[in-house]
Parts: sequence; structure tokens; C-alpha cells
Amino acid sequence: MESTTHVRTRIAPSPTGSPHIGTAYIALFNYAFAKQHGGEFVLRIEDTDQTRSTTESETAIFEALGWLNLTWDEGPDVGGPHGPYRQSERTQLYKHHAAELVEKGAAYPCFCTSERLAELRAGQMAAKTLVGYDGHCADLARDEANARIAAGEEHVIRMQVPAEGDCVVHDRLREDIVIPWTQVDHQILVKSDGFPTYHLANVVDDHLMGITHVIRGEEWISSTPKHVLLYELFGWTPPQFIHLPLLRNPDQSKLSKRKNPTSILYYRQAGYLPETLVNYLGLMAYSMPDGREIFGIEDYVASFDIDRVSLGGPVFDLQKLENFNGQYLRDMDTTELLARLKAWRLNDETWSNILPMAQPRLRTLSDMIPVSSFLFSDRLTYAPELLVSADLDAERLVQVLKMAQWELEKPATWTAEVIQSALMTMAEKEEIKLKKFLAPFFVAVSGSKVSLPLFESMEQLGRDLVLRRLHYAQEALGALDAVLSGKKLKKLEKTYIATYGRA
Repeated sequence: MESTTHVRTRIAPSPTGSPHIGTAYIALFNYAFAKQHGGEFVLRIEDTDQTRSTTESETAIFEALGWLNLTWDEGPDVGGPHGPYRQSERTQLYKHHAAELVEKGAAYPCFCTSERLAELRAGQMAAKTLVGYDGHCADLARDEANARIAAGEEHVIRMQVPAEGDCVVHDRLREDIVIPWTQVDHQILVKSDGFPTYHLANVVDDHLMGITHVIRGEEWISSTPKHVLLYELFGWTPPQFIHLPLLRNPDQSKLSKRKNPTSILYYRQAGYLPETLVNYLGLMAYSMPDGREIFGIEDYVASFDIDRVSLGGPVFDLQKLENFNGQYLRDMDTTELLARLKAWRLNDETWSNILPMAQPRLRTLSDMIPVSSFLFSDRLTYAPELLVSADLDAERLVQVLKMAQWELEKPATWTAEVIQSALMTMAEKEEIKLKKFLAPFFVAVSGSKVSLPLFESMEQLGRDLVLRRLHYAQEALGALDAVLSGKKLKKLEKTYIATYGRA
């Protein structure tokens, strides 16, 4: 197909948290495919979830992909002929296209309340039938629907889905995927707040931006019939779909932050080289034709062949990544290594932030290194007896540290003041005296009961390293799997949501 088509690919992350390593993996394959064929790679920000999207997360996406040198030809920050590239700035386009579908009878207003939908779902689950919308509003007369809308009644727009037959999804890497239409829900296209769902915005944007190849994770396969149907309803030619296998933990479970660091920016803070991470991600589900494992992005692009992607679950092994990084560092000349160290964290800006914390504790200049070394480390060595106390035994402490991870993921900004407020609130809600509550956090963050000021140290380390330290502390307690596995973890999540709200 690409031999006669000008190739255009895209990555479309949501700015709702730290940029995920899976985003880098998908971005790399889109970048390599586009560049291998002389095409364009587009960055689009899918920020239609207005309750969770933040400008801080969007900036982090730019930083993370920019650090990896996966440069985009068009995007919110660089512009381009198909803008705007933020979905929140394209809402009128989506409303226009949704109205077109309603006019055709291919979509309809739905006035069902959340209470009715909850009852419907509960009944379907009890009867062990397919869970999905029952089409209650699909046959409303046009005049009645318009009158209810004019009266200000809250509603969404749903897509009509065929009641019988199959959808055939053509995927370049797989045999045709056949999914019965009865298994496809009447998808909401426009939410009650007027913003589109992913499905409508995704299809409209890909078409209007001229995306020729949609390369994404296989978790989107089940949604693809909705996209195929939308292309058909609009009378558009769909792009070629290519669904990549999901990244896996070494135990073959889906890659998750419970077992591996998943934030791209964690790897930057922890001292990995961007070219190492790109090199390693390039080996996920792919191998170079000549068998090389160490290569630069230019060689990777030059030899890239999407048809050589393996569908077996690629394993993201942190130990192997560390070995790769070590090889890159050992092969580097010392001048380059010094420059990388300065660019990483050994620079005036970092020291300027640390010195005010460390200065009151100095007796000699040589004290500076041991007092601040934890701020330049990834994994610390923890003595479990330093973490636990009579007030917080191992099981209770693991629960507190896990809830703190969830709670510290929430703030849009990461400052000492924000961190202090979050932990003080937790101590109050957990009914633990603040001094005793914070004691294990000193150890988790610094490896010691006595260290630099806690909240300022956490700010300097950055959110991703702090969250990882809390994970390492849980591992050191030797109770992680026993306390936070299966039903116990779900129970803790319910307790957390009841107390703090959703993470």
C-alpha cells in the first residue's frame, strides 16, 4: 500500500499522567515506519477527558518524546497544515460530524440516566448476558428527541450498530479478525459535556489529518469495529491497521508499574541514556535483519520492515536494559561521558537546589557527597527494621506506602508544599501521628532515618523516582506479594477510593 501512498503516521497520547513507556514503544514504530518511507510522523494530543487532562502532563509528553529524539513533523508545539493538534481545540469539528451522523440516522441522542444504565448493567451481569447498551433510545422519534434537547435535557450521542452480521477487521500483521456486530456496543460518540469520546475524535482526526497507517497496541483491536463502522458511515477509506503486541513483564503479565517503572521520565531521572532506551524498545517485537542488538536510530529506520514484527509478547526486562545502558556508557569516551553526566544531573542547577538543604549539615566539604548521594541514586538498600515500628508493622506499612503511591500520582504539580499537604492529609485520615507517619518515608526516600528535609528532597528527586523508591521500600519489607496480591489489593483499592477518591 505504501508504495503508492505518501505515508503519514501518528502517536496520540492522552495528557493524564506521566508519559508511559508503552507510548515510547508505539511512537518509535510509527516514527520508524514513516521515516523509512519518506513520510511524516504526527503528534496529536488527545485531551478530550477534561477532568484528567493537564498542561503539566502535556509538557511531560513533549519532554519525554523529545528526550528520546523521536521528533515529530507536525504537532501542537510545531504546528502544521492539519492543525490544531489538540483535540480540545477541535470540538466544533466533532460536533459537526456527529450531527452529520444523526442526520443520516447513523447515530442518535440518548437520554438514559446513569441510574438506568447502572440497573441495566447489573441486570445483564446477573443474567450473565453481554453487557452493553440495549438501544432504548435508538427508536425515539426525531421530533421528540429534538424537543427534549431544546428543553435542555442532558443527553449523549450514540452510534447505531448493525443488529446482525460480522465486522471483518483487516490487520496487516494478522489474519482477518472477525467480530460479530452483536458484540459491539452502541458506542457513545459525544458525551453530555459536548466533548467527543476517543472513538469519534480518533476517526475524524485520522481522516482529516491524512493518516495512512494506524500503528497502535493490540488492546485496541476490540474497538476497531467501531472505527471501521465510522469510516463506512462517513464514506471514507480507512487507513491500514497495524496492531502491535503489548509489552510484557518477565513473567509474561502485561507491563505495569507494579512490577516495572513505566514512566519514560523515570528512566531519564534514573540515569539511562535516551539512545539506550530507544535501542532497547526497537528490539521489542522486532529484530534487525543482520541480527545486531546494538544500533542507532538511523540504522534502525534504514532497515525497518513492519512486516517483520513478531506477534509474540515482547518482554521488557529491566535487567537487560541496565546491561544495554552499561555497554553504551563503557563504550563512550570520557569527554562525552562527562558531558552526559553534566546534562543529566551533575550541574549547577541541581547543586543550587541541593546546597540550601545540605549546607546546615556540613562540617567539611567532603560531607557533601554522603549527605546528598541518595539524590543521585535509583535503587537504595533498605534495612527493613528501619522502616517498620511499633506503630506501623510491615503489613500496615506496605498498605500505607501503596496508598501514598496512588495519592502522590494525583497532584498536577510537584512541589515540596504539595507533597507536604498530601502526606499530612494522609496522616490525618489514617489516624497516625505525623512524626510516626513520616518516619518510614524518610527511610524510603533517603535510605536513612536522618537525612535532608523530606519534602524538599522528594521535590528534588522528582515524582517518578519517589514513586519508585516507595515501591522499592515495599519490596524490602518482604511482604509485597503477600499483602498486595489478588483480593487483598482490590480490598485496599476500595478502601483507598472510599477515603481519598479515585487515583
